[in-house]
Amino acid sequence: MIYIENVSKSFTLHNQGAAEIPVMARASLQVAPGECVALVGASGAGKSTLMRMIYGNYLTASGRIMVGGVDVASAAPREIIQLRRRTLGYVSQFLRVVPRVSTLDVVAEPLLATGTSRDAAMAQAETLLTRLNIPERLWTLSPTTFSGGEQQRVNIARGFAFPYPALLLDEPTASLDPTNRATVLAMITEAKARGAAIIGIFHDHAAREEICDRQLDVTQFTPGLAA
Repeated sequence: MIYIENVSKSFTLHNQGAAEIPVMARASLQVAPGECVALVGASGAGKSTLMRMIYGNYLTASGRIMVGGVDVASAAPREIIQLRRRTLGYVSQFLRVVPRVSTLDVVAEPLLATGTSRDAAMAQAETLLTRLNIPERLWTLSPTTFSGGEQQRVNIARGFAFPYPALLLDEPTASLDPTNRATVLAMITEAKARGAAIIGIFHDHAAREEICDRQLDVTQFTPGLAA
């Protein structure tokens, strides 16, 4: 489902004489349907950079990133948008939404974007918000005013609203209490059971051991850090 081959990335520091900083070289990875792979490595090794390249936020310098038959490394913007709409979900650490949009609408948006009826999308949003212990009195408010933990749970609800065949998870259990942490781990397990291919960053060691089928140390692809 996700196939990464010889991917490299560097950043150009335009305010420092166009100095080029290589951050990743010849990264390769395959993730099958129903499998969860954890990206591990020291801070700065390139875990988040690789995730952003898979999602199409960062351009690659070379290589292929195949997700559901689309090469993200060379796809046109409209192809990336369509891929994100129906194939590739992303749960980041931080919730980024338009102010004044209700929490229900934030969570339902991925379903509405794929043609789900508003009634069905709202029902699914309510189910997820209930499961993640977001009080009903908050559903009509913008999540921009919520606590960090509440915002994270709204972000998770949004990321799991549509049954994406592939998922990227960036610290999905960070800052969660034990009850909500257990709920999120159960949701990831269910996504695996329906065949989702998942790549995640889990600094929560116990969660990583429970959920992930294997680990990939990205340090091996980091110039200056690789052995």
